[in-house]
Amino acid sequence: MKRYELVIFDWDGTLMDSIGKIVACMQQTAKELSMLVPTEAAVRDIIGLSMDEALNTLHPTACAKTREDMIAVYRQQYLQLNKTPSPVFDGAEELLLTLKDSGHKLAVATGKARAGLNRVLNETGFAAHFHGSRCADEAKSKPDPQMLHELLVQLNVAPEKAVMVGDSIHDLTMAKNAGIDAIGVSYGAHNEQILKQAQPIAIVASPLAMLPVIMEV
Repeated sequence: MKRYELVIFDWDGTLMDSIGKIVACMQQTAKELSMLVPTEAAVRDIIGLSMDEALNTLHPTACAKTREDMIAVYRQQYLQLNKTPSPVFDGAEELLLTLKDSGHKLAVATGKARAGLNRVLNETGFAAHFHGSRCADEAKSKPDPQMLHELLVQLNVAPEKAVMVGDSIHDLTMAKNAGIDAIGVSYGAHNEQILKQAQPIAIVASPLAMLPVIMEV
């Protein structure tokens, strides 16, 4: 029997190399609105959270109107103005195809909104690889386990038969809160030292390096 039936992936920093673009867009948004510009480390720390939670963390004193403006400016930056490339990581598609061909169910649990996830799934051609997904505007923000609980129910998988893969402490803590195993990837938002705090079963340095962990019987 397979060790896992379901593999749940974060998106940004796990399957797509989008951390640099997110940092640049968040910093430019603050500049345009004459706000304190967050450091790269500060932006990395909020990647994976919902936009509301991210802004609460980066700009806790901002009023509701300012936050609305920030969201609008950020979206314009990300979708239209910022040209920082955000390709999928080398080996990501091979990883997904290998897991799918071996009978695993695949899902996404992301801090993106539904419209954003659908856009990148269509752009990359990855939509057909996944059996389910949950987004930040459909559930409580990571590290709350709601996204994972809903995916387990939808796909009829027991917690001990699922594993979460993510590049952020928020991903791994969400998995811990849901009672499922987690694999950290050290090539995204957070480094190995930070990821270890959530006690994942493994930390890998490339997408294909997680295959032996997931496929272990």
